[in-house]
Amino acid sequence: MTMTRPNAIGAPGYSETMPCEPTSASRARRLVRAALHTWDLGHLIDDGTLIISELVGNAARHSGCRLLRVSVRLPDRDRVRLGVTDKCPQPPTAQAPRCDDESGRGLVLVEAISDRWDTEYRTWGKIVWAELHAKGDS
Repeated sequence: MTMTRPNAIGAPGYSETMPCEPTSASRARRLVRAALHTWDLGHLIDDGTLIISELVGNAARHSGCRLLRVSVRLPDRDRVRLGVTDKCPQPPTAQAPRCDDESGRGLVLVEAISDRWDTEYRTWGKIVWAELHAKGDS
């Protein structure tokens, strides 16, 4: 179920629980597109959908969880936070893939595209998030 709800500080946000599998990346991209259009931040869609795809793919490949939660928040007018929550306590690790590797670039891409990214650990798992800053209208 997709929901719009304020977080603890009253910022708008969308979130959805999905199966922890690679095919959930398309649902996550739709959620990001809808949120960014709603907030008139369409110029962030390409970067936002790539980031969320990589975060979902990373969780699906490495967490071993049944479900994940995708969130898109607008903590302030010029900052969007994209997050993927899972119940796996292991930290995500950016790898240095060789040129002929067919995978392993997800977090490297997230780091290159986002303004910043990090992981918040909880007793039950973690939230891997990345932020994009609006740099003017496009």
